[in-house]
Amino acid sequence: MKIPKLDYPVYTLDKRLLLPAGKLLTPETLDTLISTHNGTSYEEFPFLEYGTVYKDILHWIQKPPYNIIFDKREKRAALRTMEKIRLIKPVLESLDYFKKSDFYTYRHILLVFAMATILSQDLLENSQDRVIEAMAGQMHDFGKINVPLQILKKSNPLTRTDRNILEHHTLAGFVLLSYYLQDFRSFPARIAKEHHERRDGSGYPLGIPLRDRMVEIISACDIYDALLSERPYRLTPYDNRTALEEITRMAQGGQLSWEVVTILVSYNRKDKPNIVECKVSTEKRGTPPAHNLYGVIANEDPSTSGHEDT
Repeated sequence: MKIPKLDYPVYTLDKRLLLPAGKLLTPETLDTLISTHNGTSYEEFPFLEYGTVYKDILHWIQKPPYNIIFDKREKRAALRTMEKIRLIKPVLESLDYFKKSDFYTYRHILLVFAMATILSQDLLENSQDRVIEAMAGQMHDFGKINVPLQILKKSNPLTRTDRNILEHHTLAGFVLLSYYLQDFRSFPARIAKEHHERRDGSGYPLGIPLRDRMVEIISACDIYDALLSERPYRLTPYDNRTALEEITRMAQGGQLSWEVVTILVSYNRKDKPNIVECKVSTEKRGTPPAHNLYGVIANEDPSTSGHEDT
């Protein structure tokens, strides 16, 4: 089992240092960190009742292409599941932070949250229980509170250092959720750490094969929404067809499973065919947006840079 090492320190939202750079995230290190927090309890709040979360989710899932994914039946199912989810205050406070300081990340977190609740019901046994377990403390991008806003909002190509700091959000989220939930084995902490891993081992932070289906569902939703979103590093977002073609390309390359990609495609069709009947086209007819700087590293040959948009 690979033991990750922090390249950068991990801070709470109020700038308290939890772990310094260079720390190996061994079970002993994490247990020691958690022990400093033993006995601390946090009030939980219903997720959908916090701030404007309910209104914002409802607003966004009624816009294309989410209005197809969330038809009346799926919208009701997603909201019923999310009504059961309660989150602790430190996690919810990160929503306030992103809503004020980086609205894209706020919107993105909520839409990935909503999508994962419905995709999982077709792919997991006891899916509602599993989704509630997974979501009960998680924000997959929680660790981005450790990424400077000038990097999150940068419109020019990132430097290699910028990119490394951005990728630090996976381990930062893992440490933060381990600390707040007092369990580094908790599923939300694993989601934060592993949602950029890929089935073929090409992801980060550890480059390990992704095998957990729930994490992969969140990963696919993460990629899909990022492609559809307006970002500082490109003039226009991907259109829906091209975004689905990009997700399909990742399945062809072994980065995502065909099952997860197929169910995502199915939800984009009005008749919602089941996974056996849904045929995924590998024909490429979409056009990626021009001047997309995602994955381009400053002062490097663009052809050597990755282009996965997350």
